[in-house]
Amino acid sequence: MSETFFDLKSTHNPHRWYLPLHNGLCVGPPGNLFMFGGVGLASAISAMERTLDRPVIWATAQYLSYARPPSIVDLDVWVPAHGRNTSQARVIGHVGDKEILTVNAALGTRPHDVSHQWVSMPDMPPPEDCAPSDIWPRDEADDLHSRIETRVAKGRYGDRARDGTLSEDGRSVMWIRPIGDHPIDAGMLAVFADYVPSGFGAALGRNGGGNSLDNTLRIRRIVPTDWVLCDIQIIGVHAGFGHGIMNLFSRDGELMATASQSVILRMRES
Repeated sequence: MSETFFDLKSTHNPHRWYLPLHNGLCVGPPGNLFMFGGVGLASAISAMERTLDRPVIWATAQYLSYARPPSIVDLDVWVPAHGRNTSQARVIGHVGDKEILTVNAALGTRPHDVSHQWVSMPDMPPPEDCAPSDIWPRDEADDLHSRIETRVAKGRYGDRARDGTLSEDGRSVMWIRPIGDHPIDAGMLAVFADYVPSGFGAALGRNGGGNSLDNTLRIRRIVPTDWVLCDIQIIGVHAGFGHGIMNLFSRDGELMATASQSVILRMRES
């Protein structure tokens, strides 16, 4: 991810990085902001890629606690296995002695002439023809949502008039891009992947969403693109928890990544 989106800083130790938190990396109600989970995964991915000089293949974050601005998140990179083509790595993110998240990942690349995808991008209107989401009005926000633009292609994402009617298929499809000149890389896709929890309210027809327990990102092939089509599928909910997945496509239909999450359901009465 571009360092202009978040300022991940190096130290004298090539395996330790740190991330100063500010409102633009956080979400939550005013006065109670916390680091957006996708930012935690993205910063860990960036720390591992820069430490090992290898691209991430997959990464999964387990969220343990909250980091709040203006704290500093330290990211320690551990590499228990480092082979000729592939590394297995781990990041422990903490504020002081309080562990915030743990990220496990594999990184690397192998020469191979086969490239194909069996999953196709759904037939959706381009972002220019889609309505902006009003779930987080940017002119009212001083947080991460003010730095991300979303446009709804399908589903009830951002629909504030919810009467409890269940979605027929649990899907929300939307275009997402960062505001400003930021490249779409693995870190940025990790941020977009953390929009899965927002699909729960749309699927259930109720106001609310979920707190992420995890965030798993699997990279297929990243290509240059200005918008990313995020196809969210809520799989199911039970006993206060829910599970959802996302496919992330470039504007021209390249499957760049897949993501999945489990969440603690949080519903609001109004």
